[in-house]
Amino acid sequence: MNYNYHSHTPRCHHASGTPEEYIKRAIENGIKYMGFADHIPFVCDDGKEFDYRVPFFEGKEYVSEICALREKYKNDIEISVGFESEYYPSYFDRMLKSAIDFGAEYLILGQHYSNGDIKGRHNSIKSEDEQKLKEYVDTVCEGIESGYFTYVAHPDVINFVGDKEVYKKEMRRICIASRECSVPLEINFLGIRDNRNYPDPVFWQMVGEENSPVTFGFDAHDIDAAYDGSSLIKAKEIVEKFSLNYIGKPELVLINR
Repeated sequence: MNYNYHSHTPRCHHASGTPEEYIKRAIENGIKYMGFADHIPFVCDDGKEFDYRVPFFEGKEYVSEICALREKYKNDIEISVGFESEYYPSYFDRMLKSAIDFGAEYLILGQHYSNGDIKGRHNSIKSEDEQKLKEYVDTVCEGIESGYFTYVAHPDVINFVGDKEVYKKEMRRICIASRECSVPLEINFLGIRDNRNYPDPVFWQMVGEENSPVTFGFDAHDIDAAYDGSSLIKAKEIVEKFSLNYIGKPELVLINR
């Protein structure tokens, strides 16, 4: 694995270490293509922002910092700068414009909250709500079909603990959309490291059955995770177990086109 397009920075208020320290660790471990995709700034209609995102006023500084490091380390590694973003149909045009105005190059889709619940329950919280599951899948599929996302980060973040047949019926739609639109699904290394509800074997079995494209992402929130060899071993085991269509380094979808 010589790439990783899913790294965060302390600007999101839940990561540690400097971007330069992440870059140095990546270089030391053979990463040739690296992307920073911190959580996209977003201002709600009431003017409120949230602590887990890059503050809006720091958006341009974030991009400028990464671009300066790209120049500094250009002989050692190819660095790109983007954002991890939800797809909120009601707000996405505004979010996309902000990302472009900040100077970001790409987006990855990380649907942490549903469109109508941007201040509410994180999708990784256990739920038996079938409507919430459907809304999550609808939104992720719309995001895939929008053509603006390089790949889907932790597509199985939704922690649905209800009827497994309902889960499989709904989540298979993400696998199909991924295959039909050639938008990869990420095996997320943070989920492996922290033993979260994802990667979910039920979901990845369907990914294999549908032959959806698959990529890897470190989802680095600290220096050590800028190269996560232990989780890489486990991710490869998932690929082998479910005969996944692992494509390796994804092709960046440039948003300023």
